[in-house]
Amino acid sequence: MTDLRQTWTPTQAEFDLFAKVSGDDNPIHVDPDFSARTGFGRTVSHGMLIYTKLWGMVRAARPESVALRQAMMFPNPTYAGEDVRLVVKGNLPGTVKMKAIRASDEAELFLGEAEVG
Repeated sequence: MTDLRQTWTPTQAEFDLFAKVSGDDNPIHVDPDFSARTGFGRTVSHGMLIYTKLWGMVRAARPESVALRQAMMFPNPTYAGEDVRLVVKGNLPGTVKMKAIRASDEAELFLGEAEVG
């Protein structure tokens, strides 16, 4: 049974770089002025950036791992500068549950599952 844990504090620079690499330059991720006028009040992380951080934990533990399937949802926004607890639990290879939780209020930011070969 695998139980991987890490703390990550996302930055706007990471949001900007992920936008450049992925091509997802939605202003909600990269434009603080635009984002300030939304219900979020500031920029939010790309969901796939969070998944990438979690998947990186899997690959660090088992470099030969391949993703066979994944499912994910993003119940709450992830903001720059706020500590996030990343958790991966399950069997490698096999199925793992993944979560990202905001440290300050325990809000679930990412809930997912991956089948790992």
